[in-house]
Parts: sequence; structure tokens; C-alpha cells
Amino acid sequence: MPLFSLNEETYQVLSFPQAELLNSNTTRIPFKLVDHLIVIEAQLLDQKGNFIIDTGSESLILNKNHFKGQNSKLNPLKQTTGVIDVIDNPLEKQLREFIIEDLVIHNMHSDVIDLSHIELSKKMHLLGIIGYDILKDYEVFIDMYLNQITLTKVNAQGEKLDDSVYLEKIIDSIDFKLKKHTIVIEASISNQSLKFGLDTAAEYNQLNKKINKEALKQFFPKRRIQLIGASGKKIEVLAGKLYRVKLTETIYFGPMQTILTNLNQMNQAFGTNLDGVLGYEFFRQQRTIINYKKEKLYFVKNPLYRQ
Repeated sequence: MPLFSLNEETYQVLSFPQAELLNSNTTRIPFKLVDHLIVIEAQLLDQKGNFIIDTGSESLILNKNHFKGQNSKLNPLKQTTGVIDVIDNPLEKQLREFIIEDLVIHNMHSDVIDLSHIELSKKMHLLGIIGYDILKDYEVFIDMYLNQITLTKVNAQGEKLDDSVYLEKIIDSIDFKLKKHTIVIEASISNQSLKFGLDTAAEYNQLNKKINKEALKQFFPKRRIQLIGASGKKIEVLAGKLYRVKLTETIYFGPMQTILTNLNQMNQAFGTNLDGVLGYEFFRQQRTIINYKKEKLYFVKNPLYRQ
């Protein structure tokens, strides 16, 4: 399945060979979990590799190690953002178009940075990261139960161009605020109201160590671990389990693996004021549909709970 072309003179496309076209506006792509990262397989310029699905990333990111010497123009860019830190001085690559079957997004840009540290730590061939700029024009159904993502095209108001897309039953929904490219949802812990960013590439939930003390009582530390940020920077954090996270009267979460850290740098980079980040542990427990245009999350019934 073709995805995008790089050069103006030749149509060399990124394709998802495992994707299934459900109708003219909807496609379903299987994914694998590499540790806790959602990874899809794709081909680009005769290379076959992996792309991470990352709602916490603003742009499409290409791995500098695999896109050297391409004909498309490279320009310096000020910075891009990651969950753990800020990446300085990436390059920018102009992409003529991004195509999903007959759905075309014109004049895309990507950041080109060194992702070799992720390749080494995850032991995989990584071509890049797919972020908000690509996902925003679709309703995105992330299904950890079936290990697949369904993308369906929406109009400017967020209405699906095809009505009959999902066989699954939607059981609840909540509103979110889109702060730049960051999905911000409200939740409560011990009756304390908190704001969380939603990030598919957050392998652990993140909790700001400066949150309300009553809410912090529901975090039970276990050990210290070392994380590697998007630029390769290492940080040591306290890891444990977070309890009693509640979105609505019917949507709440069992204990979630969480790290306690300082989110000041991320909040400054994203222009947010978050108390935490919800990632893999969130999507593991709730089959979730993201509609960026409506700023709404929908939750789909689980056939059964899977540990």
C-alpha cells in the first residue's frame, strides 16, 4: 500500500505491504509491539524497516542513518520535541506527498534526526516515526487487543467520510484539548483533578513529582530505571505502579506501570502544563479511537481483559 513519495521527478513511495484497504477512505494496518512501542512495517526507497506510531511527536521523523544522500533538499530546522527531552538542530526534508491509497496529503515535511540509539536499544531496523502531522486528518483506532490501527479519513469537522467503519461497539467517550500537537485529557486520582498528555510512544506512564500530595499517595515506587530520550540523553527515574486513575464514572484503570519524573522541560517544549503522560499502559487497558478534529476520544468494548 503506497504511502508517500520523496522526489518531485520520480515517484518513489513508502508502502505498507501488510495494510488492508477496507474502503476508499479507510485502511487497517497490523502492528507489532517492540517492548511497549507500536511499530508498523514499511518500505521506502527499496528499504524495508519499521516506523513507530507516536502521537507525542509533532512531525514525521526520518532516521538520518537511512536517508543520507537523497535528492530531496535538506534544510536546518530549529528544534523538534520528544517526550523526555528537546532535540536541537534536526534537518528538514521536503516530501512531495503522503499517500494512503487514494488519500493524498500534499507538501509534507519531515524532521531528519539520528535515531540509531533507538535501533540499538530495541534491536530493530528503524526508518522513522509517524506523528501528529500525518495522523491529524484521520480518526485513529488503536486496538491493542487485535494489534492493529485503523485510519479513516475525516472532514474538517471531524466527521468520517464513511459511516460504517467499525464493527466494534463504542461504550464511552471523553473530550480532550489539543495543545499544539499534544492530546491533553483530564483525569482524577483520589478526587484530585489532573491533566495528562496522551502519547502512544510513552513506554511507561509518566507522573510529575510535583503533583498534589494526595494524588501522589497512589504512586507506589518499586525501583529505579534508566531511560534514553529521543536525542540519546539518559535519565534515571523512579518506577512503580499508579493506582485509581479515573476518566469518567465508567472509564477507569487498574494499576499502571509509571515513572516519577520532572516534566518541566517537556511542558516548556510542548507549551503545556501537564501533571503526567499516559502511554502504553493506557492503550493496553482501553481500545481507543482518537478524533483530532472533534478533540474527542472514544472507547471500544473489550472482548475480554488481557494482562
